[in-house]
Amino acid sequence: MNDTVPTYHPAPRAPRFRMPPGACDSHVHVFGPTTRFPYAPDARFRPADAPKELLFALHDAIGIARCVIVQSGCHGFDNSVVADAIAARPGRYKGVALCPVDVDDNTLARLADQDFCGVRFNYMAHLAGGTPIDAVAGLARRLQRFNMHLQIHLDSKLMASMAPALAAMPVPVVIDHMARVEVGSEHAGRAFDALLRLLEQPHLWVKVSGLERASRIDAPWTDALPYAQALLAQHPSKVVWGTDWPHPNFRAAPPDDGDIVDMIPMFASTAQQQQALLVDNPARLYGFTSTASMTELPE
Repeated sequence: MNDTVPTYHPAPRAPRFRMPPGACDSHVHVFGPTTRFPYAPDARFRPADAPKELLFALHDAIGIARCVIVQSGCHGFDNSVVADAIAARPGRYKGVALCPVDVDDNTLARLADQDFCGVRFNYMAHLAGGTPIDAVAGLARRLQRFNMHLQIHLDSKLMASMAPALAAMPVPVVIDHMARVEVGSEHAGRAFDALLRLLEQPHLWVKVSGLERASRIDAPWTDALPYAQALLAQHPSKVVWGTDWPHPNFRAAPPDDGDIVDMIPMFASTAQQQQALLVDNPARLYGFTSTASMTELPE
């Protein structure tokens, strides 16, 4: 039976920050509804439903025009829950799939046709994964044919050791959640330095997201700001932003997405930085086009 306590805030406040036109939320998940999209039999966590309708309502409220939905481990390799959400907002929403490294080319072609633009691998203790990185490199060579990238979610302790393999990948590589650095952790400094060096590679990207996870304090999580500020300052064209809605496995009560949005001008203080972070960079990375329909956006 799945947990009946939602992982999302039930009534996020309206943020003060106003999104620029075409803004992208580059990291969210959808869960269920499990009556239609059941969890994988071996799922390590079974969150309460967080369906696409709730995600769309949040995005409409905060001014998000585009989005990348990341398949969650609780749904396993059946990416249909994400495909269903993408199809509901064609041209505006894309997906990142979970697949085994021996996934066949027909499946990759089908995912690409459904507007999946990448495949994610997890290297976190609380999630299934840990696929040998050389096997991932083999898949990456096939992903080139489908214009798909790799997304890597890894424990900060692994950042330095995995960096050489990631630097050698033949496709774009997106590092999740600022490499999961944590304020005050003994690994944070070394991991973050390794991340900054890795981003010097032309095919490396990072998601400036999860500041609430990196922080040791309550909202607005200002102790984690130096990480985001450094990434924007040193690699302004290599960063994208995401809410991580509906905040699975968060350490306490679900964070308020209004607080998450209002952190943006704290680390992206200029209109130029905000345009790059929220619009131009994700459009370039994920292949959003200027002709994608905006007719559903609120005034």
